[in-house]
Amino acid sequence: MRLTRYTSDDQAEILGAGADPFGVGATGLTWRAKDDHFGIRRGTRLVAHAGVVRLPVAIGALDTEVVGIGGVAVAPDLRGQGLARAVVAAALDHARTLGPPFGLLFCRPPLVPLYQRLGWRTVDEDVHVEQDGGPVVMPLRTMWTPLREDASWPAGRVRLRSAPM
Repeated sequence: MRLTRYTSDDQAEILGAGADPFGVGATGLTWRAKDDHFGIRRGTRLVAHAGVVRLPVAIGALDTEVVGIGGVAVAPDLRGQGLARAVVAAALDHARTLGPPFGLLFCRPPLVPLYQRLGWRTVDEDVHVEQDGGPVVMPLRTMWTPLREDASWPAGRVRLRSAPM
């Protein structure tokens, strides 16, 4: 379901109140907020989330946009029950209405097989993302998925013209 808001308290309800709930703090990256949020509740408890934001990107000679999927979270005690699949599917259903040809996400290497099972594909080239001091190489794995039937990831260098999501 689409959420009308998503706060740090909501995130803590899903993942707990730890300092680095996504395990990416060591990257030192600054992250961009998402515009739209999707969640799953069990009773009154929020147990899963995925955020969506449109972003400019250059892929080889192509200047286009992608729909970034980020902040994917599932309560640790409920993992393995298909909640990630369901919340990412809801986010992608919305992403397909926004126009860009590709969905894009960044994840820790242990999560690559999960996203591959959900139909995502790895980007083999280095991906540069914007940070306050200029572009840096994304240290996490970059994955993409088509949002239209005719979408095929182009060859070439990738530069997200935004902070990552």
